[in-house]
Amino acid sequence: MKKLALSLLGALWFLPTLAAPALRHDASITMQMNDPRFGGFSSLEVAADGLSFMATSDKGSLLRGDILRENGRMVGVANLRLTDILDSKGAPLTSYHVDAEGLAVSERGEIYISFEANHRVMVQTGPEAVPEFVPKHPEFRSLINNSGLEALAIAPDGTLFAIPERSGEVTRPFPVYRFQNGDWDKRWSIPRIGDYLVTGADVFAGHLYVLERKFSLGFSSRVRRFEIGAMAGEVLLETRPGRYDNTEGIALWQPLGEPVRVVLISDDNFLFLQRSQLVELVLEE
Repeated sequence: MKKLALSLLGALWFLPTLAAPALRHDASITMQMNDPRFGGFSSLEVAADGLSFMATSDKGSLLRGDILRENGRMVGVANLRLTDILDSKGAPLTSYHVDAEGLAVSERGEIYISFEANHRVMVQTGPEAVPEFVPKHPEFRSLINNSGLEALAIAPDGTLFAIPERSGEVTRPFPVYRFQNGDWDKRWSIPRIGDYLVTGADVFAGHLYVLERKFSLGFSSRVRRFEIGAMAGEVLLETRPGRYDNTEGIALWQPLGEPVRVVLISDDNFLFLQRSQLVELVLEE
């Protein structure tokens, strides 16, 4: 019996090691547009077929466009168009109210946008519709200036998830605010690890995907995945400094019969040294 056990152990030595889930780079493109409002993109939504996208800008604009593909691979964008995000009275946002950071689109096509500086979430029925306020959690008013509701995601049942860029202390987890049945709760948080800060989120197939970024000799990006409500997550991507630009938005989609794809968008901060990138990665698991 002992010899049989040793033989089995020897045979197992030759079995391939199961690789951990990871994101493999597939394509990157740089977007350009002759409009002074173009840039500063901090959020992203991609259509279910991967052929169009929507993003918000730090300066209060909504960007829409088509994604060009060859044999499924992203090769460019077309039909880019910018519109002003409106306030609840139908006028373009101004001053302290413009900094749109998070974006989520419901199954019914409702567009939710989160803002920092004036920390709030608004919802509108279409890209050019007059928005309404989503009720606030009492803690929103005390969020850190310029580090507020950075990430916004929505589940198929309409539950909203909002995460601030900073938690307040390096050792304090990031709170995940959930809006359902007309009210917010804060019963969930995710660990804060290292110098990374939250910049984006998306819900896909029962998981919350969180995009994070840090700066040290260049921008580094990290993507973590959590089961809804779970504290423990897994790292799917962590890049060296400068691999991508200042990634701040994340969206997921899945071609029929193929692996899940993750798309990131970068915020160029309206600086000529930076780029407005779309990066597409393939989830291998």
